[in-house]
Amino acid sequence: MHVLRVPTPAAPPLTGHLPFADAPNAPDPIEVTSRWLTRGGRPWFPVSGEFHYSRYPEGEWEEELLKMKAGGVTAVASYVIWIHHEEIEGRVRFDGNRDLRRFAELCARHGLDFIPRIGPWSHAEVRGGGLPDWLLSRDCTPRTDDPAYLEPVRAWFAAIAEQLRGLDRGHGGPVIAIQIENELYDQPGHLLTLKRMAQEAGLGAPLWTSTAWGGVRLPPDELLPLYGGYPEAFWTEADGGWPDTCRKHYFFTHQRDDEGIGADLRPTTVRGGDPDALADRFPWATCELGGGMAVAYHRRPRLSAADIGALGLAKIGCGSVWQGYYMFHGGTNPLGERSTLQESHATAYPNDLPVLTYDFQAPLGEYGQYRPSYGELRLQHLMLADFGHLLAPMESVLPERRPDGQHDRETLRWAVRSDGASGFLFVNNHQPHELLPDHPDAAFAVEFPGEARALTLPSSPVTVPAGAYFCWPLRLDVAGVRLEWASAQPVCRVESGGRTVLVLAATDGIAPELALDAATVTAVSAPTGDIAEVDGRVLVTGLRPGTDALVEVEAVDGGRVGLLVLDAATARTVYRGEAWGAERLVLCADGVVFDGDEVRVHSTAVRSSFAVLPAPEQALVVDGETVAGEVDGVFARYRVGTGGGGALEAPVTAVRPAGPAPEPVTGVLGRASVPADKYFDTVAAEYLVDVPEDLPEGSLLRLRWSGDVGRAYVGDGLVADQFFSGRVWDIGRLPAGAVLRLRVLPLHADAAVYVPQEARDAARTAAVTRGEWVISRTWSVRSG
Repeated sequence: MHVLRVPTPAAPPLTGHLPFADAPNAPDPIEVTSRWLTRGGRPWFPVSGEFHYSRYPEGEWEEELLKMKAGGVTAVASYVIWIHHEEIEGRVRFDGNRDLRRFAELCARHGLDFIPRIGPWSHAEVRGGGLPDWLLSRDCTPRTDDPAYLEPVRAWFAAIAEQLRGLDRGHGGPVIAIQIENELYDQPGHLLTLKRMAQEAGLGAPLWTSTAWGGVRLPPDELLPLYGGYPEAFWTEADGGWPDTCRKHYFFTHQRDDEGIGADLRPTTVRGGDPDALADRFPWATCELGGGMAVAYHRRPRLSAADIGALGLAKIGCGSVWQGYYMFHGGTNPLGERSTLQESHATAYPNDLPVLTYDFQAPLGEYGQYRPSYGELRLQHLMLADFGHLLAPMESVLPERRPDGQHDRETLRWAVRSDGASGFLFVNNHQPHELLPDHPDAAFAVEFPGEARALTLPSSPVTVPAGAYFCWPLRLDVAGVRLEWASAQPVCRVESGGRTVLVLAATDGIAPELALDAATVTAVSAPTGDIAEVDGRVLVTGLRPGTDALVEVEAVDGGRVGLLVLDAATARTVYRGEAWGAERLVLCADGVVFDGDEVRVHSTAVRSSFAVLPAPEQALVVDGETVAGEVDGVFARYRVGTGGGGALEAPVTAVRPAGPAPEPVTGVLGRASVPADKYFDTVAAEYLVDVPEDLPEGSLLRLRWSGDVGRAYVGDGLVADQFFSGRVWDIGRLPAGAVLRLRVLPLHADAAVYVPQEARDAARTAAVTRGEWVISRTWSVRSG
């Protein structure tokens, strides 16, 4: 039995102790207590996701923002990267993909908050950290109060303020927070100077934030500290193994800081700041939970969806009250007019990054691709949308028996967030690289203060499978019915058929069980399994999860409640949004966006389907054709698309084989450097791919390949690049009728480069073995 004692609830949090203020006329004022945030007087659990507008075509922004919203993101964060806007001194550009104002207005149009991270130094794996070359060539000391540095910064802040004028909360705009600088850990005075300069320029927001890792020193109470945590790191050494600073994020702890983020650009010794003092005055909020990870030439991490999902869920269990992801959406570096704009050894950075790709293995990729991690995180975000106001004030409590250090793989990792009477139980049995074992005969006892008996669950011990991570509710009120526990994760609620339906997700390998407080119900029925009253609880066992696994409950107060337990795979297809006049659940294995009276289904398959609850009363029209629904449990399922086809072969023509791999070269910190450009002209293997004249817009070329570095050209122009890590190489936005030229270098046997073990041998052979066109289809669904 795993035992945890919930302490007596802490004293109320500090309020009014911070100089943050929302606009006086804001209808839902944002405030900060010492333990959580509130909005409109209610505890608030925001979910923010990073999306760099200047790394993405402006014509596609709107649909990508809708994808983020459908994924449960409530606030879009974006660096305002100075060098992208003013590469040439005095020519400040906010046109096209740089149109900051239009991007913020699109966020507002679709009910998304916006968080500009204004720097002036951003990092973001950008040349000069985002500071333009012309500024770095001046006789000044950047990132200090040197007047020669502050003068151009003042002008830059004024330019940003002009773009965002009228988009503040006082005018009903979307800007809820502004981040000052980035990863500046030892100059609190300069951070305060930048905040004051931004305010003087006309920028305003209820929250002013700063990154807080690395033992940060902040000006007292002036900036809300935001934390992070990544599943892997490209910025560590090639031979350093999986960093302990990443490993720790798969445990339940109350340590907020991550001294590893950006440690290649600062001393690694944590110094100066007082993390306990910050924890006493500020809630645990994040801005850089790893939605993925970039690759550097010398180190190329490869992440799974579970790596990302388990970290996110663990942080909620640890006590996070703001889930902020970097990146949530990948992109592509713009090609500068005077130089390339990526971080590189040539600009004195410790890491060589690809010239163009900034995919970041994000939930939404460089070309808007849906990744499995998008479904993993959406499942958590749906839970936060409905239950975040309960979770935010709950304290994280750790069991007495917990792992003995970061290399303990045997002790079960779990925690509870509780208000002293109810809560949520979190378990994480997954981490990257090293498989964690099954935990047989697992049962939990949660002792609430003032109660003689612990709440024990489930009714019979279960095996927590290797790789599982989940959250179970404890004493959750569902429209007057008290769910004592469920060995299934709460997803969301929806009104259907005159009842409140709570959707739960089963965990593979754990039989779902529901325990209801018998005093709150008068009748319970289930389609399968057994129902028994035990010790004042109605226990539902043997339920087979799926779209028909709806437990019907009649409450003592006369209300009706449904408890729908979906299997794990189906639960990861759940979307919720306003559709055809009501809030509905949509089950779809493909991408779904909600846009007014239209729902769009994005798919790379020839056929797709989606299921709806509650089923719309009117007929649905897909691309002008009326489609009938069919019964799928308690859902109505609609099928779209026609048969035949699939991904189309993209013939790849070999032009020349690779020559000998270039001799390894090292740069900053002795790390391996990208081979010089000349080798792509002389020793790279070369292939050609003809782009069809009739290639549908949004299609991708997907390449199976091996080697070290790949670059793709149309004519003489570089259009894509990639460092090999064993992943497929997607290339999008190719002009119809063009000839794509691929050049691939092999990896030298002596190169000090980390490639995942399963791909290491393949990296020594430069080859493109297969190509296919992944055709993107979009179906428009409206009510009839």
